[in-house]
Amino acid sequence: MIKNLRELYRYRALLWSLTVRELRARYRASVLGFLWTFLNPTLQMTVYALVFGVVMKNSDPHYPYVIFTGLLPWIYFASSVVGGTTSISDRRDLLTKVRFPAQVLPATVVLTNLVNFVLSLPLLLGLGLLFDVTPSWHYVLVVPLVLLQTLFTLAVAYALSSLNVAFRDLQHIVANLIQLAFFGTPIVWDSAFAPLWYFYVNPMAALVRSYRDLFVAQQIPNPNPLIAVALVSLFLLFIGSTVFERRREEFAELV
Repeated sequence: MIKNLRELYRYRALLWSLTVRELRARYRASVLGFLWTFLNPTLQMTVYALVFGVVMKNSDPHYPYVIFTGLLPWIYFASSVVGGTTSISDRRDLLTKVRFPAQVLPATVVLTNLVNFVLSLPLLLGLGLLFDVTPSWHYVLVVPLVLLQTLFTLAVAYALSSLNVAFRDLQHIVANLIQLAFFGTPIVWDSAFAPLWYFYVNPMAALVRSYRDLFVAQQIPNPNPLIAVALVSLFLLFIGSTVFERRREEFAELV
């Protein structure tokens, strides 16, 4: 695990270069270009707000803001996991180069989506002002929360990307599981309906509730589920790094 993190730091220039290239390529042929970074979550929020707020008559006047607070970190996580799963199997052109660091590929996907997520946060603050939510000092705690989510997301991406090289069906399984996990995470429904233990077995539920504690309730999140997320992240990162190290020599042949 430490070796992989050291190599990521060693190849940080390459990592950033690939991230910038990915950001440019993502919206290159689009008329609106980089504006889709803001439009995608906004349109999704609008759809869910109409369905659950209007059709199903949710009484919370801040419901669109509440959804958006959970939707942004979810999009970051889901996009990173789905893209990270295929990040190695889809890049034969890079893996066949001499001594190319394969661990950079899933990290590039995570970093690219992290940049999109961070750039969307001002939109969240603006939406909060629209719903009369005054900025609070609690917002500074979003920095360690984002770092924790990044650690967890990177750990999942590492593990899945290395397994998907040999078991290509995994990418389709992951895509469907992500859709299922969306409704199992308190994004369109209130986290108050979930028992306390649920936030220990579903790391994204703990993270989403913590974002809402900061941006909606403006209070310090419960640290215990977040500590559990940190421990799970370190465990997954260790497992993912171990599998990655054992199989990295096979990547160029299998892809």
